[in-house]
Amino acid sequence: MRFLIVTGMSGAGKSTVLKFLEDVNYFCVDNLPPGLIPKFIELCEASSDIENVALGIDIRGGKLFKDLFSYISEMKSETNKFEILFMDCSDEVLLKRYKESRRSHPLARGDLATVGIKREREMLKDIKKRSDYIIDTSHMLTRQLRAQLSDMFLENKKFDSLMITVLSFGFKYGIPTDADLVFDVRFLPNPFYIAELKQHTGNDVAVRDYVMQFDEAKKFLGMLNEMLEFLIPNYIKEGKNQLVIAIGCTGGKHRSVTLANEVYSNLKKLGHSVVIAHRDIDKDNKR
Repeated sequence: MRFLIVTGMSGAGKSTVLKFLEDVNYFCVDNLPPGLIPKFIELCEASSDIENVALGIDIRGGKLFKDLFSYISEMKSETNKFEILFMDCSDEVLLKRYKESRRSHPLARGDLATVGIKREREMLKDIKKRSDYIIDTSHMLTRQLRAQLSDMFLENKKFDSLMITVLSFGFKYGIPTDADLVFDVRFLPNPFYIAELKQHTGNDVAVRDYVMQFDEAKKFLGMLNEMLEFLIPNYIKEGKNQLVIAIGCTGGKHRSVTLANEVYSNLKKLGHSVVIAHRDIDKDNKR
């Protein structure tokens, strides 16, 4: 029997994870008081109908949440089947999600949502360190999250605890604040000035072919892929759990999107846990 605790930052996607797991025949329980976990597991093990269990546990439990650490330590010493999935997200994206949903943060206590997010991150820092899996949903669409979960819990593909996001952006809109590596591809010829390509993006074959026809683009891509293939295993070895590779051009529509897609495809072929996001692709074309 597989036991999975789903925890992490409020608004990072725990509910989506539990819904997915429920769809794939996990027995899911949300917000179970930690003190009831041992008895709950005992009941599950006694049932022949339950094969996999997922428990959603977060700071809604208040003071009871602090007891989670002692129960986790106790259970991990008894069985190797117990795993923790931590859902994370950048503060900026969490704040945006709270504004869009018009909900208050459970730890805000009448303060700004930013205060609640800060309190929660401090409260969860220890359990994040103990987690078996960490997924950052800052730049992840729901379908991408479900695909990642499918790889991990349905197909049991190797998960190296490093979630990679390849992110295209436009320098005119600012460098992504959560980027770990930033690459500037503004040295490449710009499709914006080609009339028949201006209104298209790097997701279109015509733009992709235009950008990649130049030797500079091919050489840059080869060198970038080679560097990433060197860096990523070393990041994993050092315990890094998320990596944002940001590739920027002027407007974030043509060159950066093309190169980001190429890098994403290569990392995917190598078997890494990777998602692609184009931050500024839908913004206006005026410069």
